[in-house]
Amino acid sequence: MSRLSRAAGIAGAALIAATAVSGVLASSHREAPLIATDPGADSTDLYAFVDPVDPTKVDLIANYIPMEDPAGGPNFWTFDPNVRYAIHVDNNGDGRPDVSFWFQFKTSVANGGTFLYNTGQVTSISDPDQNVRQTYTVTRTKGARSANLGRGTVAPANVGPRSDPDYSAIAAGAVSKITGGLAFAGQRDDPFFVDLGSIFDLGGLRPFNAFHLIPGKAAPGIDDLKGLNVHSIAVQVSIASLTRDGKAHAANDPKGTIGVWTAAYRQKLTVRTTRGLQNSGAWVQVSRLGNPLINEVIIPRAQKDYWNTQSPSGDWRFAKYYEKPELAGLVNLLYPALPDAATTGRTDLSLILLHGVPTVNNTGKVAADELRLNTGIAPCTADDPTDQKGSCRSIGVFFNGTDAAPDLQAWPNGRRLGDDVVDMEIRAVIQGYGPILNSLFGLPNLSPNNIVGDGVDQNDHSFLTAFPYVAAPNQGYSHDHHDKGMLPL
Repeated sequence: MSRLSRAAGIAGAALIAATAVSGVLASSHREAPLIATDPGADSTDLYAFVDPVDPTKVDLIANYIPMEDPAGGPNFWTFDPNVRYAIHVDNNGDGRPDVSFWFQFKTSVANGGTFLYNTGQVTSISDPDQNVRQTYTVTRTKGARSANLGRGTVAPANVGPRSDPDYSAIAAGAVSKITGGLAFAGQRDDPFFVDLGSIFDLGGLRPFNAFHLIPGKAAPGIDDLKGLNVHSIAVQVSIASLTRDGKAHAANDPKGTIGVWTAAYRQKLTVRTTRGLQNSGAWVQVSRLGNPLINEVIIPRAQKDYWNTQSPSGDWRFAKYYEKPELAGLVNLLYPALPDAATTGRTDLSLILLHGVPTVNNTGKVAADELRLNTGIAPCTADDPTDQKGSCRSIGVFFNGTDAAPDLQAWPNGRRLGDDVVDMEIRAVIQGYGPILNSLFGLPNLSPNNIVGDGVDQNDHSFLTAFPYVAAPNQGYSHDHHDKGMLPL
C-alpha cells in the first residue's frame, strides 16, 4: 500500500486496474456489466479455422456460458431456450452478415417428479436415463433466404464416472449431419487458457514479476480456467458455401477471405409470472464477439454494453479506442522497466483488428471487428499446434525468432483452438510484434516487449483430432479445481 501511495499517479492506476484490468484478457468471460449477469447469452470465445483434416472445409466454433463449475448440479449448465445463438459470416467486407447459422434450443424433462439430472447410468446420447435433455435446430440464412439445415441433440453435462462411464462415446453421438456439413452443440472443456489471477492483481504477470512496479520473484503462469467448462456451438461446412461467389480461392485472392463473429439475441420483453418467464417482442442483440479480448481491452466500461448491441458495420464509432488504447498506458505505468508503448496514434491496432493484415486477410475500408480468415491459406498440420518451437506454433507470427515460413494460419488470421491469443494481444498492445511481423508488414517490435506473456502457453487438455475438436468437458465427480488428493473413481 505504501509503495503504491508513494508513486505519482498510482492511485489512478489502481482504480483502472480494479475496473479495466479485472476484465482484461479473459476473452469475453464476463466482459461487460449487463452480460456478466446473463451467462446464458455470454459468448466467451470464437474460433474460425480451415479444417486440418479436410482443407476444403472451415470449422466455426462459438463458446458460451463462462466458467462453468463441472459439479454445478443438480441444475447443470444448459443452453438457454430463450436465447437465439448465431455465428455470422461476412464475405464481402461490409461488416454485415451474408451467411448466418442460427441455433435454437429446446429443453425437455422426462420425469418432473425427481430432482435428478439423470435417473441412472447414461450410455448413449439417446439413453432414456438422461432425464433433462436438450435438442436444437440449425437454420442458415443467406440474405433474405432461410433454410433449415437439420437438428441434433445436445451433449449433456459430464456428471461423473458413475453417471457417464464413457462420456466420449456419448458426445460423439451428439455430432449431427446437417445439410452441407456437420453440427455440434454441448458442454466442452474451456479451450481458452490464461492466468487471470495474475492479471487481476495489478497486471502482475508471474514470469515478469521482476519487471513490475511492485517487483516479486518470477514464477510459472497458472491457468485459471483449468478444470472449467463452457458450452459450444459448432458447424463444419465447405469453404465454397461461405465465399461471395460460391467458390474456393487461392491465398492471394481476396474473395477467399471471410469475417466471422458470434452474437446472442433475446426478445425485447420479459415478464415474470407464476409459470416462469414469459418472453415476447422483437429479438434484440445482447452480446457479440469477433476478435478475442476487444470488449475487455479496447472498449471502455461506459461503452461496453452499447458495443454488445451493435453490428460490426458500425465499428467506426469505436476506432478511436483502438488508436488510443488505455491498456498501453497502464502497462507502461506498471512495467516501468519495459520500453514504453505508444498510447496514441495506434493505427497498427486499428489496421489489424478492424481491417485485417495487409496481403493476408485485409477486407478493405470498412472498419469492423471480425475474426478474419483467409480460407486459401492451408492449415498447419506438421506439428503440435501448441508447440511454439514447431512450425505450427501457438504464438504464430508473433514468434520472437527467425522463421523462413511464418505460420500465417494462426491469429490474427482466423483463430485456432491452440493459438495463444493472450500473449499475442499483450505483445500487440505493447508493440512487441516480433521480427516476423516487423519484416513482413513493417509493424513495430520493441524488446523485451516481444517476449512478454502470462506464462500459460497451452490448454490443460489435448484437443480432439476430429470435429468438433474442442476437448471433452471436465467431469463433476473429480476435476482440477478439487483438492490435489482427490482421485477419480
